[in-house]
Amino acid sequence: VPNGLSTEHAALTEPMAVGLHAVEMSKIQPADVPLVIGCGPVGLAVIAALRLKGIEPIVASDYSPMLRRLATTLGAHVVNDPAQAPAIEAFREVAKLRPAVIFECVGVPGLLDRAMRDAPRSARIVVAGVCMEDDRIRPMIGINKELSLQFVLGYQPHEFAGTLNAIAEGRIDVAPLITDRVRLDDVPEAFERLRSPESQAKILVEPWRS
Repeated sequence: VPNGLSTEHAALTEPMAVGLHAVEMSKIQPADVPLVIGCGPVGLAVIAALRLKGIEPIVASDYSPMLRRLATTLGAHVVNDPAQAPAIEAFREVAKLRPAVIFECVGVPGLLDRAMRDAPRSARIVVAGVCMEDDRIRPMIGINKELSLQFVLGYQPHEFAGTLNAIAEGRIDVAPLITDRVRLDDVPEAFERLRSPESQAKILVEPWRS
């Protein structure tokens, strides 16, 4: 950990490196326009990594007002509430005919199929959300649109190191992600609170507290 970097901020290196890895694997180019579906920790990390690469505009979509605010703080230029309008509509308004790179950062059944259905022709879809259940897609949708699917997981050592360096230099601001601090004994209850995206993003565990 570089001198001068707080341990609180250094602790966010791992989740932020996940976002950097997803962006690197996407091979996104300056002409592309990204759409980030889901602004939980993974989606926010993707947004921060896109901003770090100078990609714009960044379009992000989430049901939670708090997570949409965090998305803006971390670098999203356009935020969308899918309860009000489909994410793809917000994307089309700013992207026009530029190529699409869609980051699926939720990991619930049905979302990948919907992303394929809504995606523009020749879009690249990066699956960063970890779906733990059986899911279903319709290959003919991908065939007709010539879509590309990229599944990603974790990060490489150099991406972890690069993320730590970016946090230390202030190029990634992780402070807004820390929404609470708990003792070690309070960890089970903290996981329950993390179920609500309206109040929590990342909870920091402070083992030294009694």
